[in-house]
Amino acid sequence: MARRRRKTLTPDIAAKIRYLAQNTELFQHQIAAALDINQGRVSEVLNNKRYPE
Repeated sequence: MARRRRKTLTPDIAAKIRYLAQNTELFQHQIAAALDINQGRVSEVLNNKRYPE
């Protein structure tokens, strides 16, 4: 079975991550699944390691 290509983390996706984390009760893994990205990227955004602005 072929692997699915995941989205590249962009400033727009980082903004969506922050919005979902602040305005919903979703867990990081749920945000990652909703945006089709790796949970590690969600953690990096929320801990200001990527796209800190």
